[in-house]
Amino acid sequence: MFGLSRKNTPLLGIDISSTAVKLIELSRAAGSKAGRYRVEHYAIEPLPANAVAEKKIAEPEAVGQCIRKAAGKAGSRAKRAAVAVAGSAVITKVITMPASLTDAEMETQIQLEADQYIPYPLEEVNLDFDIVGPSKTSPEVVDVLLAASRRENVDDRIGVLELAGLTPAIVDVEAYAMENACSLFLRMGDQAGASKTLAVVDVGAATTTLHVLNEGQIIYTREQNFGGQQLREEVQRRYGLSREQAIQKILDGDVADTYEIDVLGPFKEALAQQIGRALQFFYSGTTFNKVDQILLAGGPASIARIDALVEDRLKVPTMVANPFSQMSIAPDIKSQQLMREAPGMMVAVGLALRGLD
Repeated sequence: MFGLSRKNTPLLGIDISSTAVKLIELSRAAGSKAGRYRVEHYAIEPLPANAVAEKKIAEPEAVGQCIRKAAGKAGSRAKRAAVAVAGSAVITKVITMPASLTDAEMETQIQLEADQYIPYPLEEVNLDFDIVGPSKTSPEVVDVLLAASRRENVDDRIGVLELAGLTPAIVDVEAYAMENACSLFLRMGDQAGASKTLAVVDVGAATTTLHVLNEGQIIYTREQNFGGQQLREEVQRRYGLSREQAIQKILDGDVADTYEIDVLGPFKEALAQQIGRALQFFYSGTTFNKVDQILLAGGPASIARIDALVEDRLKVPTMVANPFSQMSIAPDIKSQQLMREAPGMMVAVGLALRGLD
């Protein structure tokens, strides 16, 4: 999106979150019994505290250095990269346009009419569009997704890629990268039938985002101020640990004897409550009154049996996201470690898939 080129060649999908850079390269695994795609390279590099704040890059040099480290750790030779801006930094609108227009004609018309849809001066935004498909209202028009973001949001991400020695190829939107990864899940997994109403809960460090997909497309998004940092901060406070110590002990599952009951249990219950609250907002604001399945994504989704607790509390079938479940994996990748990181790799995978669309 946002005017950068798209090519059907592999590229690095790079998810810049508030706590880490997550990088992955995929290829097509033609003839593989494990799936159409193969994981070639991946790496996760922690970010310094506050390098990314409120989904904005506050320290470009630090972020660029972490991307460079991740690329080196992954061992990939690819230089083209895809990144995403946060959904809260993007204005999207679906408009209809004559189906007879060429892409060039459509682009010209959108540029002429964009000020009707964008509340900022056009010279201050990056604007792009994507044809969604035939409109349900008439066969003579198509639905077109219009996306716009303030130029600095896009330029900041382009800048850190260039600092890392990479070539920016695609700047996407996090929500649509997630949709892309979920479409892969619906298409390749056991969840046959993209007509399902799927609630994707992406648990980040500071925010939990609910995306609801119907017929494979996002129809609703809501952010709530709750995330994994609540768990980390409580571990720090209760056990007198530094930020880095708390993170490592949580990852290792070796915090303290009282951790499971006193800290982790209440956090899991609070997460289930947050998901339930987000779903109630969805039901009250739409014509839907149920979802068919909940898919848990993000780092905290890897907490043992969190899916079972959410399913028990909300009475909705729940599973943990694993975009690699139907992929083959390059022999030099530690598959057990990759599977542990899988729930937090959804956005990066969705971005990497852009090079193979």
